[in-house]
Amino acid sequence: MKTENRYEIYRSVMQVLIEHDVEFLVGGAYALAQYTGVERDTKDFDLLIRPTQVDQALAVWREAGYQAEYTFTHWLAKVRSAEVFVDVIFCSGNGLCQIDDIWFQKASRATVFGINALIVPPEELVWQKAYIMERERFDGADVIHLLARCGPTLDWDRLLKRFDKDWRVLWSHLILFGYVFPSKRDIIPLRIVQELNARVEGEHCGPLSEDKTCNGTFLSRSQYLSDIATGDFIDARAEKRCRMTPEERELWTGAGATPTVYPPR
Repeated sequence: MKTENRYEIYRSVMQVLIEHDVEFLVGGAYALAQYTGVERDTKDFDLLIRPTQVDQALAVWREAGYQAEYTFTHWLAKVRSAEVFVDVIFCSGNGLCQIDDIWFQKASRATVFGINALIVPPEELVWQKAYIMERERFDGADVIHLLARCGPTLDWDRLLKRFDKDWRVLWSHLILFGYVFPSKRDIIPLRIVQELNARVEGEHCGPLSEDKTCNGTFLSRSQYLSDIATGDFIDARAEKRCRMTPEERELWTGAGATPTVYPPR
């Protein structure tokens, strides 16, 4: 399909939501390009909406003549017209990064295919991408580019709050950032570095945790299954904070055999 036809479908899909008062955010490659200047020739387009509005959005798209259905009921739906797809995201594959009001309150604006649209905030984009560490896809470079371009204006307190008990995931990316761009390491506020260093030191100086949880399944749906299968560790996705039922977890884990199901960046 010609590029201009694909863009017209993207524009139409957004316009349907506007006409029915369904708020949305533009994410993925378009948000990344907006903040970092890193552009990718991708045929995918990501829209993010609140979980409470997914059913409404799918219904109005169907009324407009599109195929629209859930791909994974805990985080992803798709809108289709011929061979053109739009990914509709309302959480993250690991069940942690649910779209809430703050995403919309802190969003920026840009013109996307002629539509004045809200763009995913850089803090939430970092949060969303930081967990993606699959064999077939690692979003660490995206995180580092976001930190390089947006670091001086990031709401670091909000970002740290987003990661909550998973602060080590953020810390790992901050360490890599200083390795990739040593001349830019001062972009990371010293107080954040000191805070996270203190947490690491506090853990190492304290007694070993007896928690047998494996948090690796928040980073990859397949690469830590062998650790769970032995019975030595517990799948972290069974925690209440993970918005995924046991049935959804099984489906999502099984889909790891076909990596293309995961939306490209």
